[in-house]
Amino acid sequence: MSAAAAAEAAAVVVSRSSSSNSSSSPETTTYHHLQHQQAFMAAPSLPVAPQLSRYESQKRRDWITFGQYLKNHRPPLTLSRCSGAHVLEFLRYLDQFGKTKVHGSACPFYGHPNPPAPCPCPLKQAWGSLDALIGRLRAAFEENGGLPETNPFGARAVRLYLREVRDTQAKARGIAYEKKRKKPLPPQGTQLLQHEQRGQRGNFVSGYGGAEAGAALGVGGGSAQPNGVMLGGASSTAARGSMMPLSVLNC
Repeated sequence: MSAAAAAEAAAVVVSRSSSSNSSSSPETTTYHHLQHQQAFMAAPSLPVAPQLSRYESQKRRDWITFGQYLKNHRPPLTLSRCSGAHVLEFLRYLDQFGKTKVHGSACPFYGHPNPPAPCPCPLKQAWGSLDALIGRLRAAFEENGGLPETNPFGARAVRLYLREVRDTQAKARGIAYEKKRKKPLPPQGTQLLQHEQRGQRGNFVSGYGGAEAGAALGVGGGSAQPNGVMLGGASSTAARGSMMPLSVLNC
């Protein structure tokens, strides 16, 4: 009987605890929700990666493309063994994806910028595209730990090749590649001096114009002096009254 009584007592305790838990469940849910919200608000926000510019994105893609070219090379090449000759091979390899018509010397449209009909001349990479590509790869090589002294994209052979491509395409397409030169700016001291001279000239002209206008109108042209005498329109009238007639001088 004692075991039965203990079982009944345990059942009563369990039922009371379950009822208390069920009655306080909304408050517990609200409390946990507030705790989760506070923890979310207090959590430090992760730094957002800055968006790459168009130049940086293109430089990354070019660097990946060149790395893939080295991997597919036969035999495979590593970046440390890459030289200017391998860069020239890469540039010639890219010609098959070019979209610029380069006429041969035997083509009737040689030197014609706008040919009126199609011709069988090959498509190649434009000189401007190759020049920009080499500039991006040259910067990417040094950003990835390469030394400027061993940069294969800055080799003399690469520069000569780009110059040859520029001259050849200029003659074949009849387009002159000329860099626009910026006009040199005058020294800063010269600019300040010119600015001061213009300011002084403007003040002189405005002062002269105001005095002349005041004298012509006979008002406001004079200036008050310490002794109370007005100079300007009144003084000019007095001077004209004191002038001697010409008949006296002619006698």
